[in-house]
Amino acid sequence: MKIPMAEPDLQGNELQNVRKCIEAGWISSLGTFIKEFEDKFSSFCGAKYGIATSSGTTSLHLALATLGISKGDEVIIPTLTHICCCNMVTLTGAKPVLVDSEESTWNIDVNKIKEKITKKTKAIMPVHLYGHPVDMDPILDLAEDHDLLVIVDSAEAHGAEYKGRKVGGIGDVECFSFYANKIITTGEGGMIVTNNEEWNAKAKKLRDQGYEAERRFLHRELGFNYRMTNLQAALGVAQMERIEEFVRRRRKNAEIYTSLLADTVGIATPPEAKWAKNVYWMYRILVEDDFGLSAGQLMEYLNQKGIATRPVFYPIHKQPLYSRLFRKQRFPIAEEVSRKGINLPSGNTLTEEQIRYVCRNIKSAIGK
Repeated sequence: MKIPMAEPDLQGNELQNVRKCIEAGWISSLGTFIKEFEDKFSSFCGAKYGIATSSGTTSLHLALATLGISKGDEVIIPTLTHICCCNMVTLTGAKPVLVDSEESTWNIDVNKIKEKITKKTKAIMPVHLYGHPVDMDPILDLAEDHDLLVIVDSAEAHGAEYKGRKVGGIGDVECFSFYANKIITTGEGGMIVTNNEEWNAKAKKLRDQGYEAERRFLHRELGFNYRMTNLQAALGVAQMERIEEFVRRRRKNAEIYTSLLADTVGIATPPEAKWAKNVYWMYRILVEDDFGLSAGQLMEYLNQKGIATRPVFYPIHKQPLYSRLFRKQRFPIAEEVSRKGINLPSGNTLTEEQIRYVCRNIKSAIGK
């Protein structure tokens, strides 16, 4: 049996919508599917505005640029996250400031943020890691007390909920990814959602080269080509028709994984805080020292059985690109999670039979 890491489910109206684009000739960044996708996704998140972009990474950079983050500023981010968070802060000229993870969800430790705030701090960038929301209230309180912006990386958390509210409408701006392994996909693509009308207008201007409204090819601000195509948005509109189904499927698959692995010595399964709805973008486990194999050895064993896996993110402070900048800093929780963590197959097409096969092989690996 071959089990991929994550596959998109494109069995809805995706082909029909893309065909409409081709037949109409609207395949680039103009076309009716763009606004329809922005409106449907932002509404799903409980936010007023959506700004579709070419990727989740560009949505982060566009959000930072829109909010005026620049040289001399500091942005607080978790060390355990995808490197794009740090890269996009760096691209603005600002300085990334790192915070360790908390042990349960692996999200940014909200109790360690305050000590990192300085006079240069302009924003906090929490990340809803692997689909579990961050505890947002303490962050929002800190932001209010210190006049900071909250730019949320929600790339992995479509449909996740914090205290009954869907992520997307909680921070000042929130950024999503629609890469092929995400809960809904446009192939590549991303989106900023916000409730701020001014930021919505500015982001839409900057993503389109910064064109001025009164005259084409007139520019007063540094802009970018971060536009989503109508073809991508056509996929997104079709995916939105099934987003609740996809979330239910991910949660059900996680329930099956957890029940099958619950009694496996040395395997720690992911939590769900009482105030959270985890969408399990990736079903992640910790391979503890008493399992008998390291995380890397287990991944290799599963690979031999046709099961794709991925390591969890490598901490920013340990990345060769940034190691000199953070060379005197240590973040023990993130380092331990990175050493022990594995992501198991988690896509929308994953079946119960495949999950059972994965779990059988995890158990059979003991002592190998």
